[in-house]
Amino acid sequence: MDYFHLVLLEASTMAPSVALIIPTLNAERNLERLLPKISAQTVKPDQFIVVDSDSQDRTGELLRQAGAVIVPISRAEFNHGGTRTAGLRLASERDIAIFMTQDAIPVDEFAFERLLAPFQDDEISVTYGRQTARLRAGPIEAFARQFNYPPTSQMRSATDIPRIGFKTCFCSNSFAAYRVRPLLDLGGFRSDVIFGEDTIAVAELILQGAKIGYVADAMVEHSHGYSMAEEFRRYFDIGVLHARERNLLEKFGSVGGAGRSFVTQELRFLLQVAPWLVPEAVARTLSKFVAYKLGGIERRLSVAAKRRLSMNGRYWRDVAL
Repeated sequence: MDYFHLVLLEASTMAPSVALIIPTLNAERNLERLLPKISAQTVKPDQFIVVDSDSQDRTGELLRQAGAVIVPISRAEFNHGGTRTAGLRLASERDIAIFMTQDAIPVDEFAFERLLAPFQDDEISVTYGRQTARLRAGPIEAFARQFNYPPTSQMRSATDIPRIGFKTCFCSNSFAAYRVRPLLDLGGFRSDVIFGEDTIAVAELILQGAKIGYVADAMVEHSHGYSMAEEFRRYFDIGVLHARERNLLEKFGSVGGAGRSFVTQELRFLLQVAPWLVPEAVARTLSKFVAYKLGGIERRLSVAAKRRLSMNGRYWRDVAL
C-alpha cells in the first residue's frame, strides 16, 4: 500500500474531534462532583466551552482550573437555545458537540464514549443518554425518569413517526451529542422558543432525513424534585411550545398518546411501590393537564398572567407577544 493510501486510511479511522458545552449559573456545588467525572472519562473532549451566566461563587475558578474556555454572559442574556448556540459557534471546527447541564453527573467513566459510539453511522446526527433519578428521589420523581429513559437503546428516524409519533423527536440537552455541521446549518438551536430547543432541533433534523440515537448505557444522574407549583409552570411552558410550534410538531402526531401511557403506567407503578402517593399523583396529573391547556391558549392571556404562570419568565420580556 502506497503512502497516499496509508494517509487516507489513517484519516478515515481517526476519532472525531469533540467539544463539550455546558451552560452554568452558580455551579460550584455541582462542579465539585461533575468535574472529576469529566476528567475520568475515557474520551477526553478536545474543547471545553462553558457559557456562564454571571456566577457569583467559585464556578469560574473551578472551570479555569479544569481548562474550560469561559464565555461570560449576564443573567438577563440567558436563553435556552441562544446560550447553547453561542457555545456551538465556538465549536464550529469540531465534528461533534456534547451538551450537558451542570447538574447532570456521569454515572461512570464510559458515558462520553458510549454517547459518541453511534456516530460511526453517518446518518446519525444526534444521540442522547439515559438519565437516572438522583439518590434522594421519591417514587414519583423516579418513575418519570424510568418512563422517559428506558433501559433499552433505540435508533429513530422519520420512518418511526407512524409507530411512535411524537416520541420520535424526544431528546434532552441535559446529556446529548450533535454533529456540529448539520446543527449549524439549521442556525443552531432556536432562541425564540420558550424552552425545548432540543426537541425543535431534533424534529427539524429528522424531517431532513437524519437519525437520532437513544443510548441507554450512556448514563448520567439527573432529576428534579419539582413541587406541584413548579410542575404546573413547566407544563404551562410545554403547552406554549407545542402551540407556538404547531406547524412543525404536528408532523409528528399528537402528544396525547404518550401522556395517557405515562399516567396509566405511573399509577400502576405507585400502586405497587407507594400506594399512598396515588392521590398526589392524580392531583399532579390534573394540575399538569390544566397548565398544558392554559399554555395552549396563552395568546388569550395577559403578559402579566403569562409571567406568573411560566417557569421561564424572561421569555415574556423578549418574545414578540
